[in-house]
Amino acid sequence: MRRRGRPPCAPAARAPLASERKPYLLRIDPRLFDALQRWARDDLRSVNAQIEFLLRLALAKAGRDPRDDDDMRPPDDAAKP
Repeated sequence: MRRRGRPPCAPAARAPLASERKPYLLRIDPRLFDALQRWARDDLRSVNAQIEFLLRLALAKAGRDPRDDDDMRPPDDAAKP
């Protein structure tokens, strides 16, 4: 049974260990944080995991999924005048 608000995902590559993650301070509107916190709680995730999940969805939708390095590079003909 799928949880509400959680789209189906393909099996992901191994998630980096906490020691492999880059720390980053995020300043965020308190109302936005509260909404993310409620959503994360509904999906049984931490707020950090929820933000990372949403960023990965946005990157995949934009064709910039970091798990596929070929999508991160511009096409060969883009460098030609």
